[in-house]
Amino acid sequence: MLLERIYDHDLSQASYLIGCQKTGEAIVVDPRRDIQEYLDLAARNGMQITAVTETHIHADYLSGSRELAHATGATLWVSAEGGPDWQYGFEAERLHDRDTVTLGNITLQALHTPGHTPEHLSFLVTDGAVTTEPGYLLSGDFVFAGDLGRPDLLDEAAGGVDTRFEGARQLFASLRDVFLTLPDHVQVFPGHGAGSPCGKALGALPSTSVGYERLYSWWGRHLAAEDEGGFIHELLDGQPDAHAYFGRMKHQNRQGPEVMGPRAGLAELDMDTVAAGLDNESLVLVDARPVEAVHRGTVRDALSLPNPGKVASHGAWAYDPEQDSTPIVLLAEDGEQAHRLWDHLVRVGIDRVVGYVKSIEGLPSSTPLVLSPADLDSTDHALLLDVRSKGEYADGHIPGARQLNAGKVLWNLDALPRQRVIVTYCQTGIRNSVAASALRRAGFTIAELEGSYAGWQTWAAPSPEPSGTPMRDAGRAPTAEPVA
Repeated sequence: MLLERIYDHDLSQASYLIGCQKTGEAIVVDPRRDIQEYLDLAARNGMQITAVTETHIHADYLSGSRELAHATGATLWVSAEGGPDWQYGFEAERLHDRDTVTLGNITLQALHTPGHTPEHLSFLVTDGAVTTEPGYLLSGDFVFAGDLGRPDLLDEAAGGVDTRFEGARQLFASLRDVFLTLPDHVQVFPGHGAGSPCGKALGALPSTSVGYERLYSWWGRHLAAEDEGGFIHELLDGQPDAHAYFGRMKHQNRQGPEVMGPRAGLAELDMDTVAAGLDNESLVLVDARPVEAVHRGTVRDALSLPNPGKVASHGAWAYDPEQDSTPIVLLAEDGEQAHRLWDHLVRVGIDRVVGYVKSIEGLPSSTPLVLSPADLDSTDHALLLDVRSKGEYADGHIPGARQLNAGKVLWNLDALPRQRVIVTYCQTGIRNSVAASALRRAGFTIAELEGSYAGWQTWAAPSPEPSGTPMRDAGRAPTAEPVA
């Protein structure tokens, strides 16, 4: 048996290719939408992808299941569980609890494990060439290394009302009645790793085991004591912010993401054409250079995505294709880099990329306004906006700041003042650059705080001074109400 983990560091997301080396058949579980890596992996191992499936209706990325099935002719399998409100809206084979998919010597058994979502499936894998006993579990967003899938995303991202409590009860039951009935040796391969907002304390290990989680997970003691109430309280407490684009992902994944088909390489565009398009707002440029380079000068109303490895995550904060159909031009060194950036964008459904430019010379320019911490108090501004998470804000923030996660700014424009300057900051400046560029493009006057919160802390920190000299207050800032 071949089992390969394909990990996307941008979205902290794992998909899996499982193949029978005897028959050359393979199945892919939870693929992302840029599918070439799966095709290449199967070809290198002399296999044909004959089946594609997914564990649940995802919220953090756009599923590539339909894309991969269309490209390979593979049979597409999806969950039939969860009740009428959680049925997929596209044609596919349906899996009920305990149904199986067989590829040569390998059997995948679907286990209904609701809690993160009502329809969630985990896949118990048996390598029949070796044993009749299962050895592996693809747990999706059910069990992670050191954590569990959060049950509150339907409230946060899909318009649910207090569904988190029922989801938490379902998770408790899924752990008790399914997960903990498996042998301790079963190796667990989750759908996400550290950094994913699908849980609050995900480990960085690529896998775990039933026995290890039984003994050492935070939730194990609650299950051992049959303490459902304590489990629910600890599970729901302190969950991270859910990004606003998650609602779009839920809707599109349930109805079925559009199949793109083969994508040709991106062309380098004529600079005069791009300049005219930027001038009349029929194009928007994505600038993936570092924050420092953007601050020295960029294109007017460009979207700053200063960490190329996080273009999917950050792009979905700054551009909403449901509300904005403006075609995108990428600033890239060459066509290869441009295609890599596009691969990241299609993972969150940002498909309308029409080409790239190698330089911003000759394009309508803009230099973002950057404010030093020393000038903050003397600058007339309407709002000091902390675009970090609620948890980061609670741990300490600049006095007087209000909080609105960078992943939500584009969906809360009516809560922000347009009359005067808004000063924005995050922890080090990367998330802030994304949020600030989205707000500028939406018509707000933005000043980015130089060095963001880390820079302000350095400036405000007490330094050795003569006795009796007043020192700046760098203590925990008083609490202020978040924007939304």
